[in-house]
Amino acid sequence: MIKVEQLSKHFGKVKAVNGISFEVEEQENLILLGTSGCGKTTTLKMINRLIEPTSGKIFIDGKNILEQQPEVLRRGIGYVLQNNGLFPHYTVAENIAIVPQLLKWDKKRIEKRTSELLEKLHLSTKHLSAYPSELSGGQQQRIGLARALVADPPVLLMDEPFGALDNVTRSKIQAEFKALDELKRKTIIMVTHDVQEAFELGDRICIMDKGEIVQNGTPSALLFKPKNDFVKEFLKEQRLLLEFKTITVKSLWHLLSDEEIKGQQPGILVNYTTDLWTVFERAAFFNAERLNMANLENKEMKTVSFETLMSAFYQYQKGHSRE
Repeated sequence: MIKVEQLSKHFGKVKAVNGISFEVEEQENLILLGTSGCGKTTTLKMINRLIEPTSGKIFIDGKNILEQQPEVLRRGIGYVLQNNGLFPHYTVAENIAIVPQLLKWDKKRIEKRTSELLEKLHLSTKHLSAYPSELSGGQQQRIGLARALVADPPVLLMDEPFGALDNVTRSKIQAEFKALDELKRKTIIMVTHDVQEAFELGDRICIMDKGEIVQNGTPSALLFKPKNDFVKEFLKEQRLLLEFKTITVKSLWHLLSDEEIKGQQPGILVNYTTDLWTVFERAAFFNAERLNMANLENKEMKTVSFETLMSAFYQYQKGHSRE
């Protein structure tokens, strides 16, 4: 859906982005991850031509965007900013309706689509007459997302979309983001400096440094097959947590044997597509010592203890670190 070829942006002698190339498949979420000043936001802004590239090519759905009118291009791309980018003197309804009005939608169509999105984003229609300053940070971010989605663009660009939120609100909106069916149909490029957020939300991650892509791969590939010492060091502090969030029960299935656990210890049912971090959270919440694993593909069940699951994890970890 998106193809970037040898893209560069130079500000005088400063090479903000230096000859990067990558592709994003349809309905894939690609994360541009890196520290401040690595070129990730500049890259994002070149994709909707808020910044014009010094050199290189960008294609969306096979069309060179540099051959299109910027205004027309942007109407087909949703854009979500860190500070939500809402116009303070517009009501919520007016903010959401900006692109549909440019596209000449009639009033009823705009109202129907707006109501549909508000319901999906857990917002009340009573918010429509409010101004952004009257809403909480989480509500403002949801409105910003609604505005980006209202015209149903195939591509969504997100620049630190949850960066201004407190940790509790951020976690809640990230969970909603993952579950929202609207987003599962989009091709998304998201910029973040938050490593956990990247691993939580991304199908693939581009780690950037000094205007270049250091490694582009799945979360699992970055953890277990880092390209160089920079990638290792970049992920080092959070590595164990990231592994727990990346590795699923399915990854360990071949290492788990069904066991009989004596006594009447409480247990939980676990879908084998669940990541280990979620299993640990649920086990702690229910004080469970017995984990009933369900493989929904072949209807196989395995009952294991917490210790057995951890043993399989360490075995998997060792095997992949040798590869």
